[in-house]
Amino acid sequence: MQPEFISLTAENLPREHLCCIIRTQKPHPGVEAKRQWLARRLEEGHVFRKLNAKATVFIEYAPLETAWVPIVGENYLYIYCLWVNGEYKGKGYGRQLMEYCLADARAKGKSGVCMLGAKKQKSWLSDQSFAKKFGFTAVDTTPNGYELLALSFDGTAPKFAPNAKKEEIAGKELTVYYDLQCPYTEQGIRMTRQFCEENGVPVSFLAVDTLQKAKQLPCVFNNWAVFYQGKFETVNLLNDISLRRILKK
Repeated sequence: MQPEFISLTAENLPREHLCCIIRTQKPHPGVEAKRQWLARRLEEGHVFRKLNAKATVFIEYAPLETAWVPIVGENYLYIYCLWVNGEYKGKGYGRQLMEYCLADARAKGKSGVCMLGAKKQKSWLSDQSFAKKFGFTAVDTTPNGYELLALSFDGTAPKFAPNAKKEEIAGKELTVYYDLQCPYTEQGIRMTRQFCEENGVPVSFLAVDTLQKAKQLPCVFNNWAVFYQGKFETVNLLNDISLRRILKK
């Protein structure tokens, strides 16, 4: 029996779960925030496709021109997330989702598909070794070891916006840039704020709430980015261990 996949639309978005955090009763604030964010993105060509099951099996991508990342290029799709977790691993779902995205790009006459990677795999980024099996290669890099991976159909290539390679800000305190694309953002902010209050650590949270702000960010970004002492640290969501490691610097 072939697995059934569905794509979110304006019509089914209110009733479908969003994969990462699945609730059947009480609404989750992070999920509802993402639902509102998605409602505005779908009309821009944003695609969220998932297995029709209560599972974390999905791909999420958008035209690069309207993707909330500091990456520039013409006629590409940008993959935000491709995840298959738990008992659903090893069943070919990730391959089917990636093949769907690549076929969609070709059908729309796109020049290729790209995604954020790193020289060393980051825990909150999609599996880059998996993407490389489809022919994705690094077409740009940042001083901090992040890579822009792309699969080009016509020989062109996107690149990081020049500002994304700056990796510095004027402020010295712990600073988090965020948007509501990830349902874990809300609890990430809550946990980080609590840690900082309990430990007397000054912190700033800067909402990336427009496409223009996202394109002008001073670092790579996939919905979350952290600075400390004026230097870019990570796109990973924070926990007590990672916070303590950063604050020791």
